[in-house]
Amino acid sequence: MKMALVHDYLIQDGGAERVLQVFQDMWPDSPTYVLMHDPKRVGPAFDGRDIRTSFLQRLPLGLKTYRFLLPLMPLATESYDLRGYDAVLSSTSAFAKGIVTRPETVHFCYCHTPTRYLWSDTDSYVDGLNLPKPVRQAVRLYLPRLRAWDRLAADRVDRFIANSETVRRRIWRYYGRKSTVIHPPIETERFSVSEDIGDYYLAGGRLVAYKRFDIAVRAFSDLGLPLKIFGDGPETERLGKMAGPNVEFLGRVNEKEKAELYRHAIAYLNPQEEDFGITAVEAMASGRPVIAYRKGGATETVVEGVTGRFLDSQNWKELAETVRRFDHRRFDPQAIRRHAEKFSAERFREKITGYVNREMGKKDA
Repeated sequence: MKMALVHDYLIQDGGAERVLQVFQDMWPDSPTYVLMHDPKRVGPAFDGRDIRTSFLQRLPLGLKTYRFLLPLMPLATESYDLRGYDAVLSSTSAFAKGIVTRPETVHFCYCHTPTRYLWSDTDSYVDGLNLPKPVRQAVRLYLPRLRAWDRLAADRVDRFIANSETVRRRIWRYYGRKSTVIHPPIETERFSVSEDIGDYYLAGGRLVAYKRFDIAVRAFSDLGLPLKIFGDGPETERLGKMAGPNVEFLGRVNEKEKAELYRHAIAYLNPQEEDFGITAVEAMASGRPVIAYRKGGATETVVEGVTGRFLDSQNWKELAETVRRFDHRRFDPQAIRRHAEKFSAERFREKITGYVNREMGKKDA
């Protein structure tokens, strides 16, 4: 079976990019098609891979001003030459599902979520753009056209795979398509349990508005307790201005550094509504409990009283009060670790391989 991989773009380092790495390991001879690739932003993980970019990569200042290329992204996605493949696996939260394939090619789509800024988070997306008001208004006027394309793009998919029950429901709501849930892979072997617990709480990931790191920063600035935050993004400057001296921003950390941060944290904070929430499961793979907002993927990964505690509202005061009452000694690190192993990369590979083989077998029957 000749397979091609398609990803939206390689211009950030997040959970979706780690899923893509697993796909590339599973199908090492398959090329990966992306709109743009910036090795400086994604690091060395994709060095040596067969990465094929669209015409957007060659535009002057394209990588630096990629947000302004939004109107061209559907056209660029449709421009990939995918002839000669028996199957294509797209990994997407935006454009990659809109590829055009031959009728006999099976298009599997691993969907991280229907495009957030088109369906569930349109207003917050536009309001959060660091652009002049007239430009934001122009974006708002354009989005309905892009939403129509996104809906048609979903019809080009032969088989949808959702990364969580939350996303499965969204795929049905916005695209009217059924999907099979296969949770993302967690490289659990990279993480280990420690008996030496530090004095700090931990949060991290891409510092973007919807992840609501502001809740954690406000809560801990009020509490005066140590909080470490890893990662970077457009919210970095704003969060830094509102943080007290007890909140430490670590910037980007490598995998080894991140694993050490998890191992020694009192607990990991997940105040956002995630599609799945890879970092929370990584923390649990390190035996650490999670304090999570009771919505989205966390409801499928965190077990109340066993692997963590839930917040019922995205409110810094509730987080602060939960932390005041929190006692990590009530949680069994080994039990937390065993729970996290349900989401291991090995299980993911088995489920994806079995699903693709079964569906390709149906096609050939």
